[in-house]
Amino acid sequence: MQPLEGIRVLDFSTLLPGPLATLMLAEAGAEVIKIERPPVGDELRSYEPKIGRDSLMFAQLNRGKRSIAIDLKKPGAINQLMPLLRAADVLMEQFRPGVMERLGLGYEALRDINPKLVYCSLTGYGRTGPKADKAAHDLNYVAESGVLSLVSREGRTPAMPPILIADIGAGAYPAVINVLLGLQRRTASGRGCHIDVSMNDNMLPFLYSAVGEGLGLQRWQQPGQEQVTGGSPRYNIYRTSDDRFIAVAALEQKFWVKFCEIIQLPQTLRDDSINCAETLGGVVRAIGAHSADHWQRVFEGVDACVSVVATLEEAFANSRYQDRGVFAYKVMTNNGQFMPAAPVSVDRTFRLPAGVTGYPALGEANSNFLAD
Repeated sequence: MQPLEGIRVLDFSTLLPGPLATLMLAEAGAEVIKIERPPVGDELRSYEPKIGRDSLMFAQLNRGKRSIAIDLKKPGAINQLMPLLRAADVLMEQFRPGVMERLGLGYEALRDINPKLVYCSLTGYGRTGPKADKAAHDLNYVAESGVLSLVSREGRTPAMPPILIADIGAGAYPAVINVLLGLQRRTASGRGCHIDVSMNDNMLPFLYSAVGEGLGLQRWQQPGQEQVTGGSPRYNIYRTSDDRFIAVAALEQKFWVKFCEIIQLPQTLRDDSINCAETLGGVVRAIGAHSADHWQRVFEGVDACVSVVATLEEAFANSRYQDRGVFAYKVMTNNGQFMPAAPVSVDRTFRLPAGVTGYPALGEANSNFLAD
């Protein structure tokens, strides 16, 4: 039995954060019903690249869910949803604060008809505060939290993050964690709750050391100068002779000693506490004298925390992902094609055996769930 079997989730969210959160719940056995606005549904359906009628991203994030198409502003719409609202265990919404209340779907209204409901509001800046109504996206939260200031060097423009850190790490994951906590507390108390997930707030756990140093010691971390942001030769990225890169994370002394031995760093430079800049320069010269393939060979099987920076194609082709079954789950598109399903952080212990699952056409479940 899957851990969330028998749990029904009403998903009013769109795009990435909420749908990824409910995908993880679905992979753990929950029945997830997307509530979409006709005639186009979740905006993500229209994104490129397309696989059949809908976008590849929509297919990936909505595997195994059902879909209801309903105009929530239309008279009688809430009455049509009432059987679902009374019986739901979880509701996920991603509107700006106040929207669900204006629709008659706010937590206070639904608590009266379903006191066991775990209601999750996923927003950019939280439901309260001066920026609660402000529009923003992932890049804004990464910028405003201070994270983006730490990925620039020597006054250069900060690097554009290659992943959606806030949407996933500060949005979807905290939403799942808190929904599960809400369900656990409901088991004990019999009562649901209203969860307030702010992506901007949840960027700060990524900065736990900067929070401690800045607010506790009044020492503010600087870009490229901290132990894990480029300030240490032990934890850095180095260019090879063929213009590729290796990532070195030899923080512990035992790894650092082994690393220095293999690259034949001069003995006078191995104590990086004496002159960090000189040691860094020595490592730059040593790594730059050979190709990425050379370093791949000499560090093979060596515990020194050294990796060649892989391209996406190289990374996804690595046999370790096949051995671990990461891409064993498949999603079937509405034109009959198959592709790997979006990997989720749900252990296989809690999932069904690997197989092929489709994603919902817009409104395909109207006749199953909407009251006449």
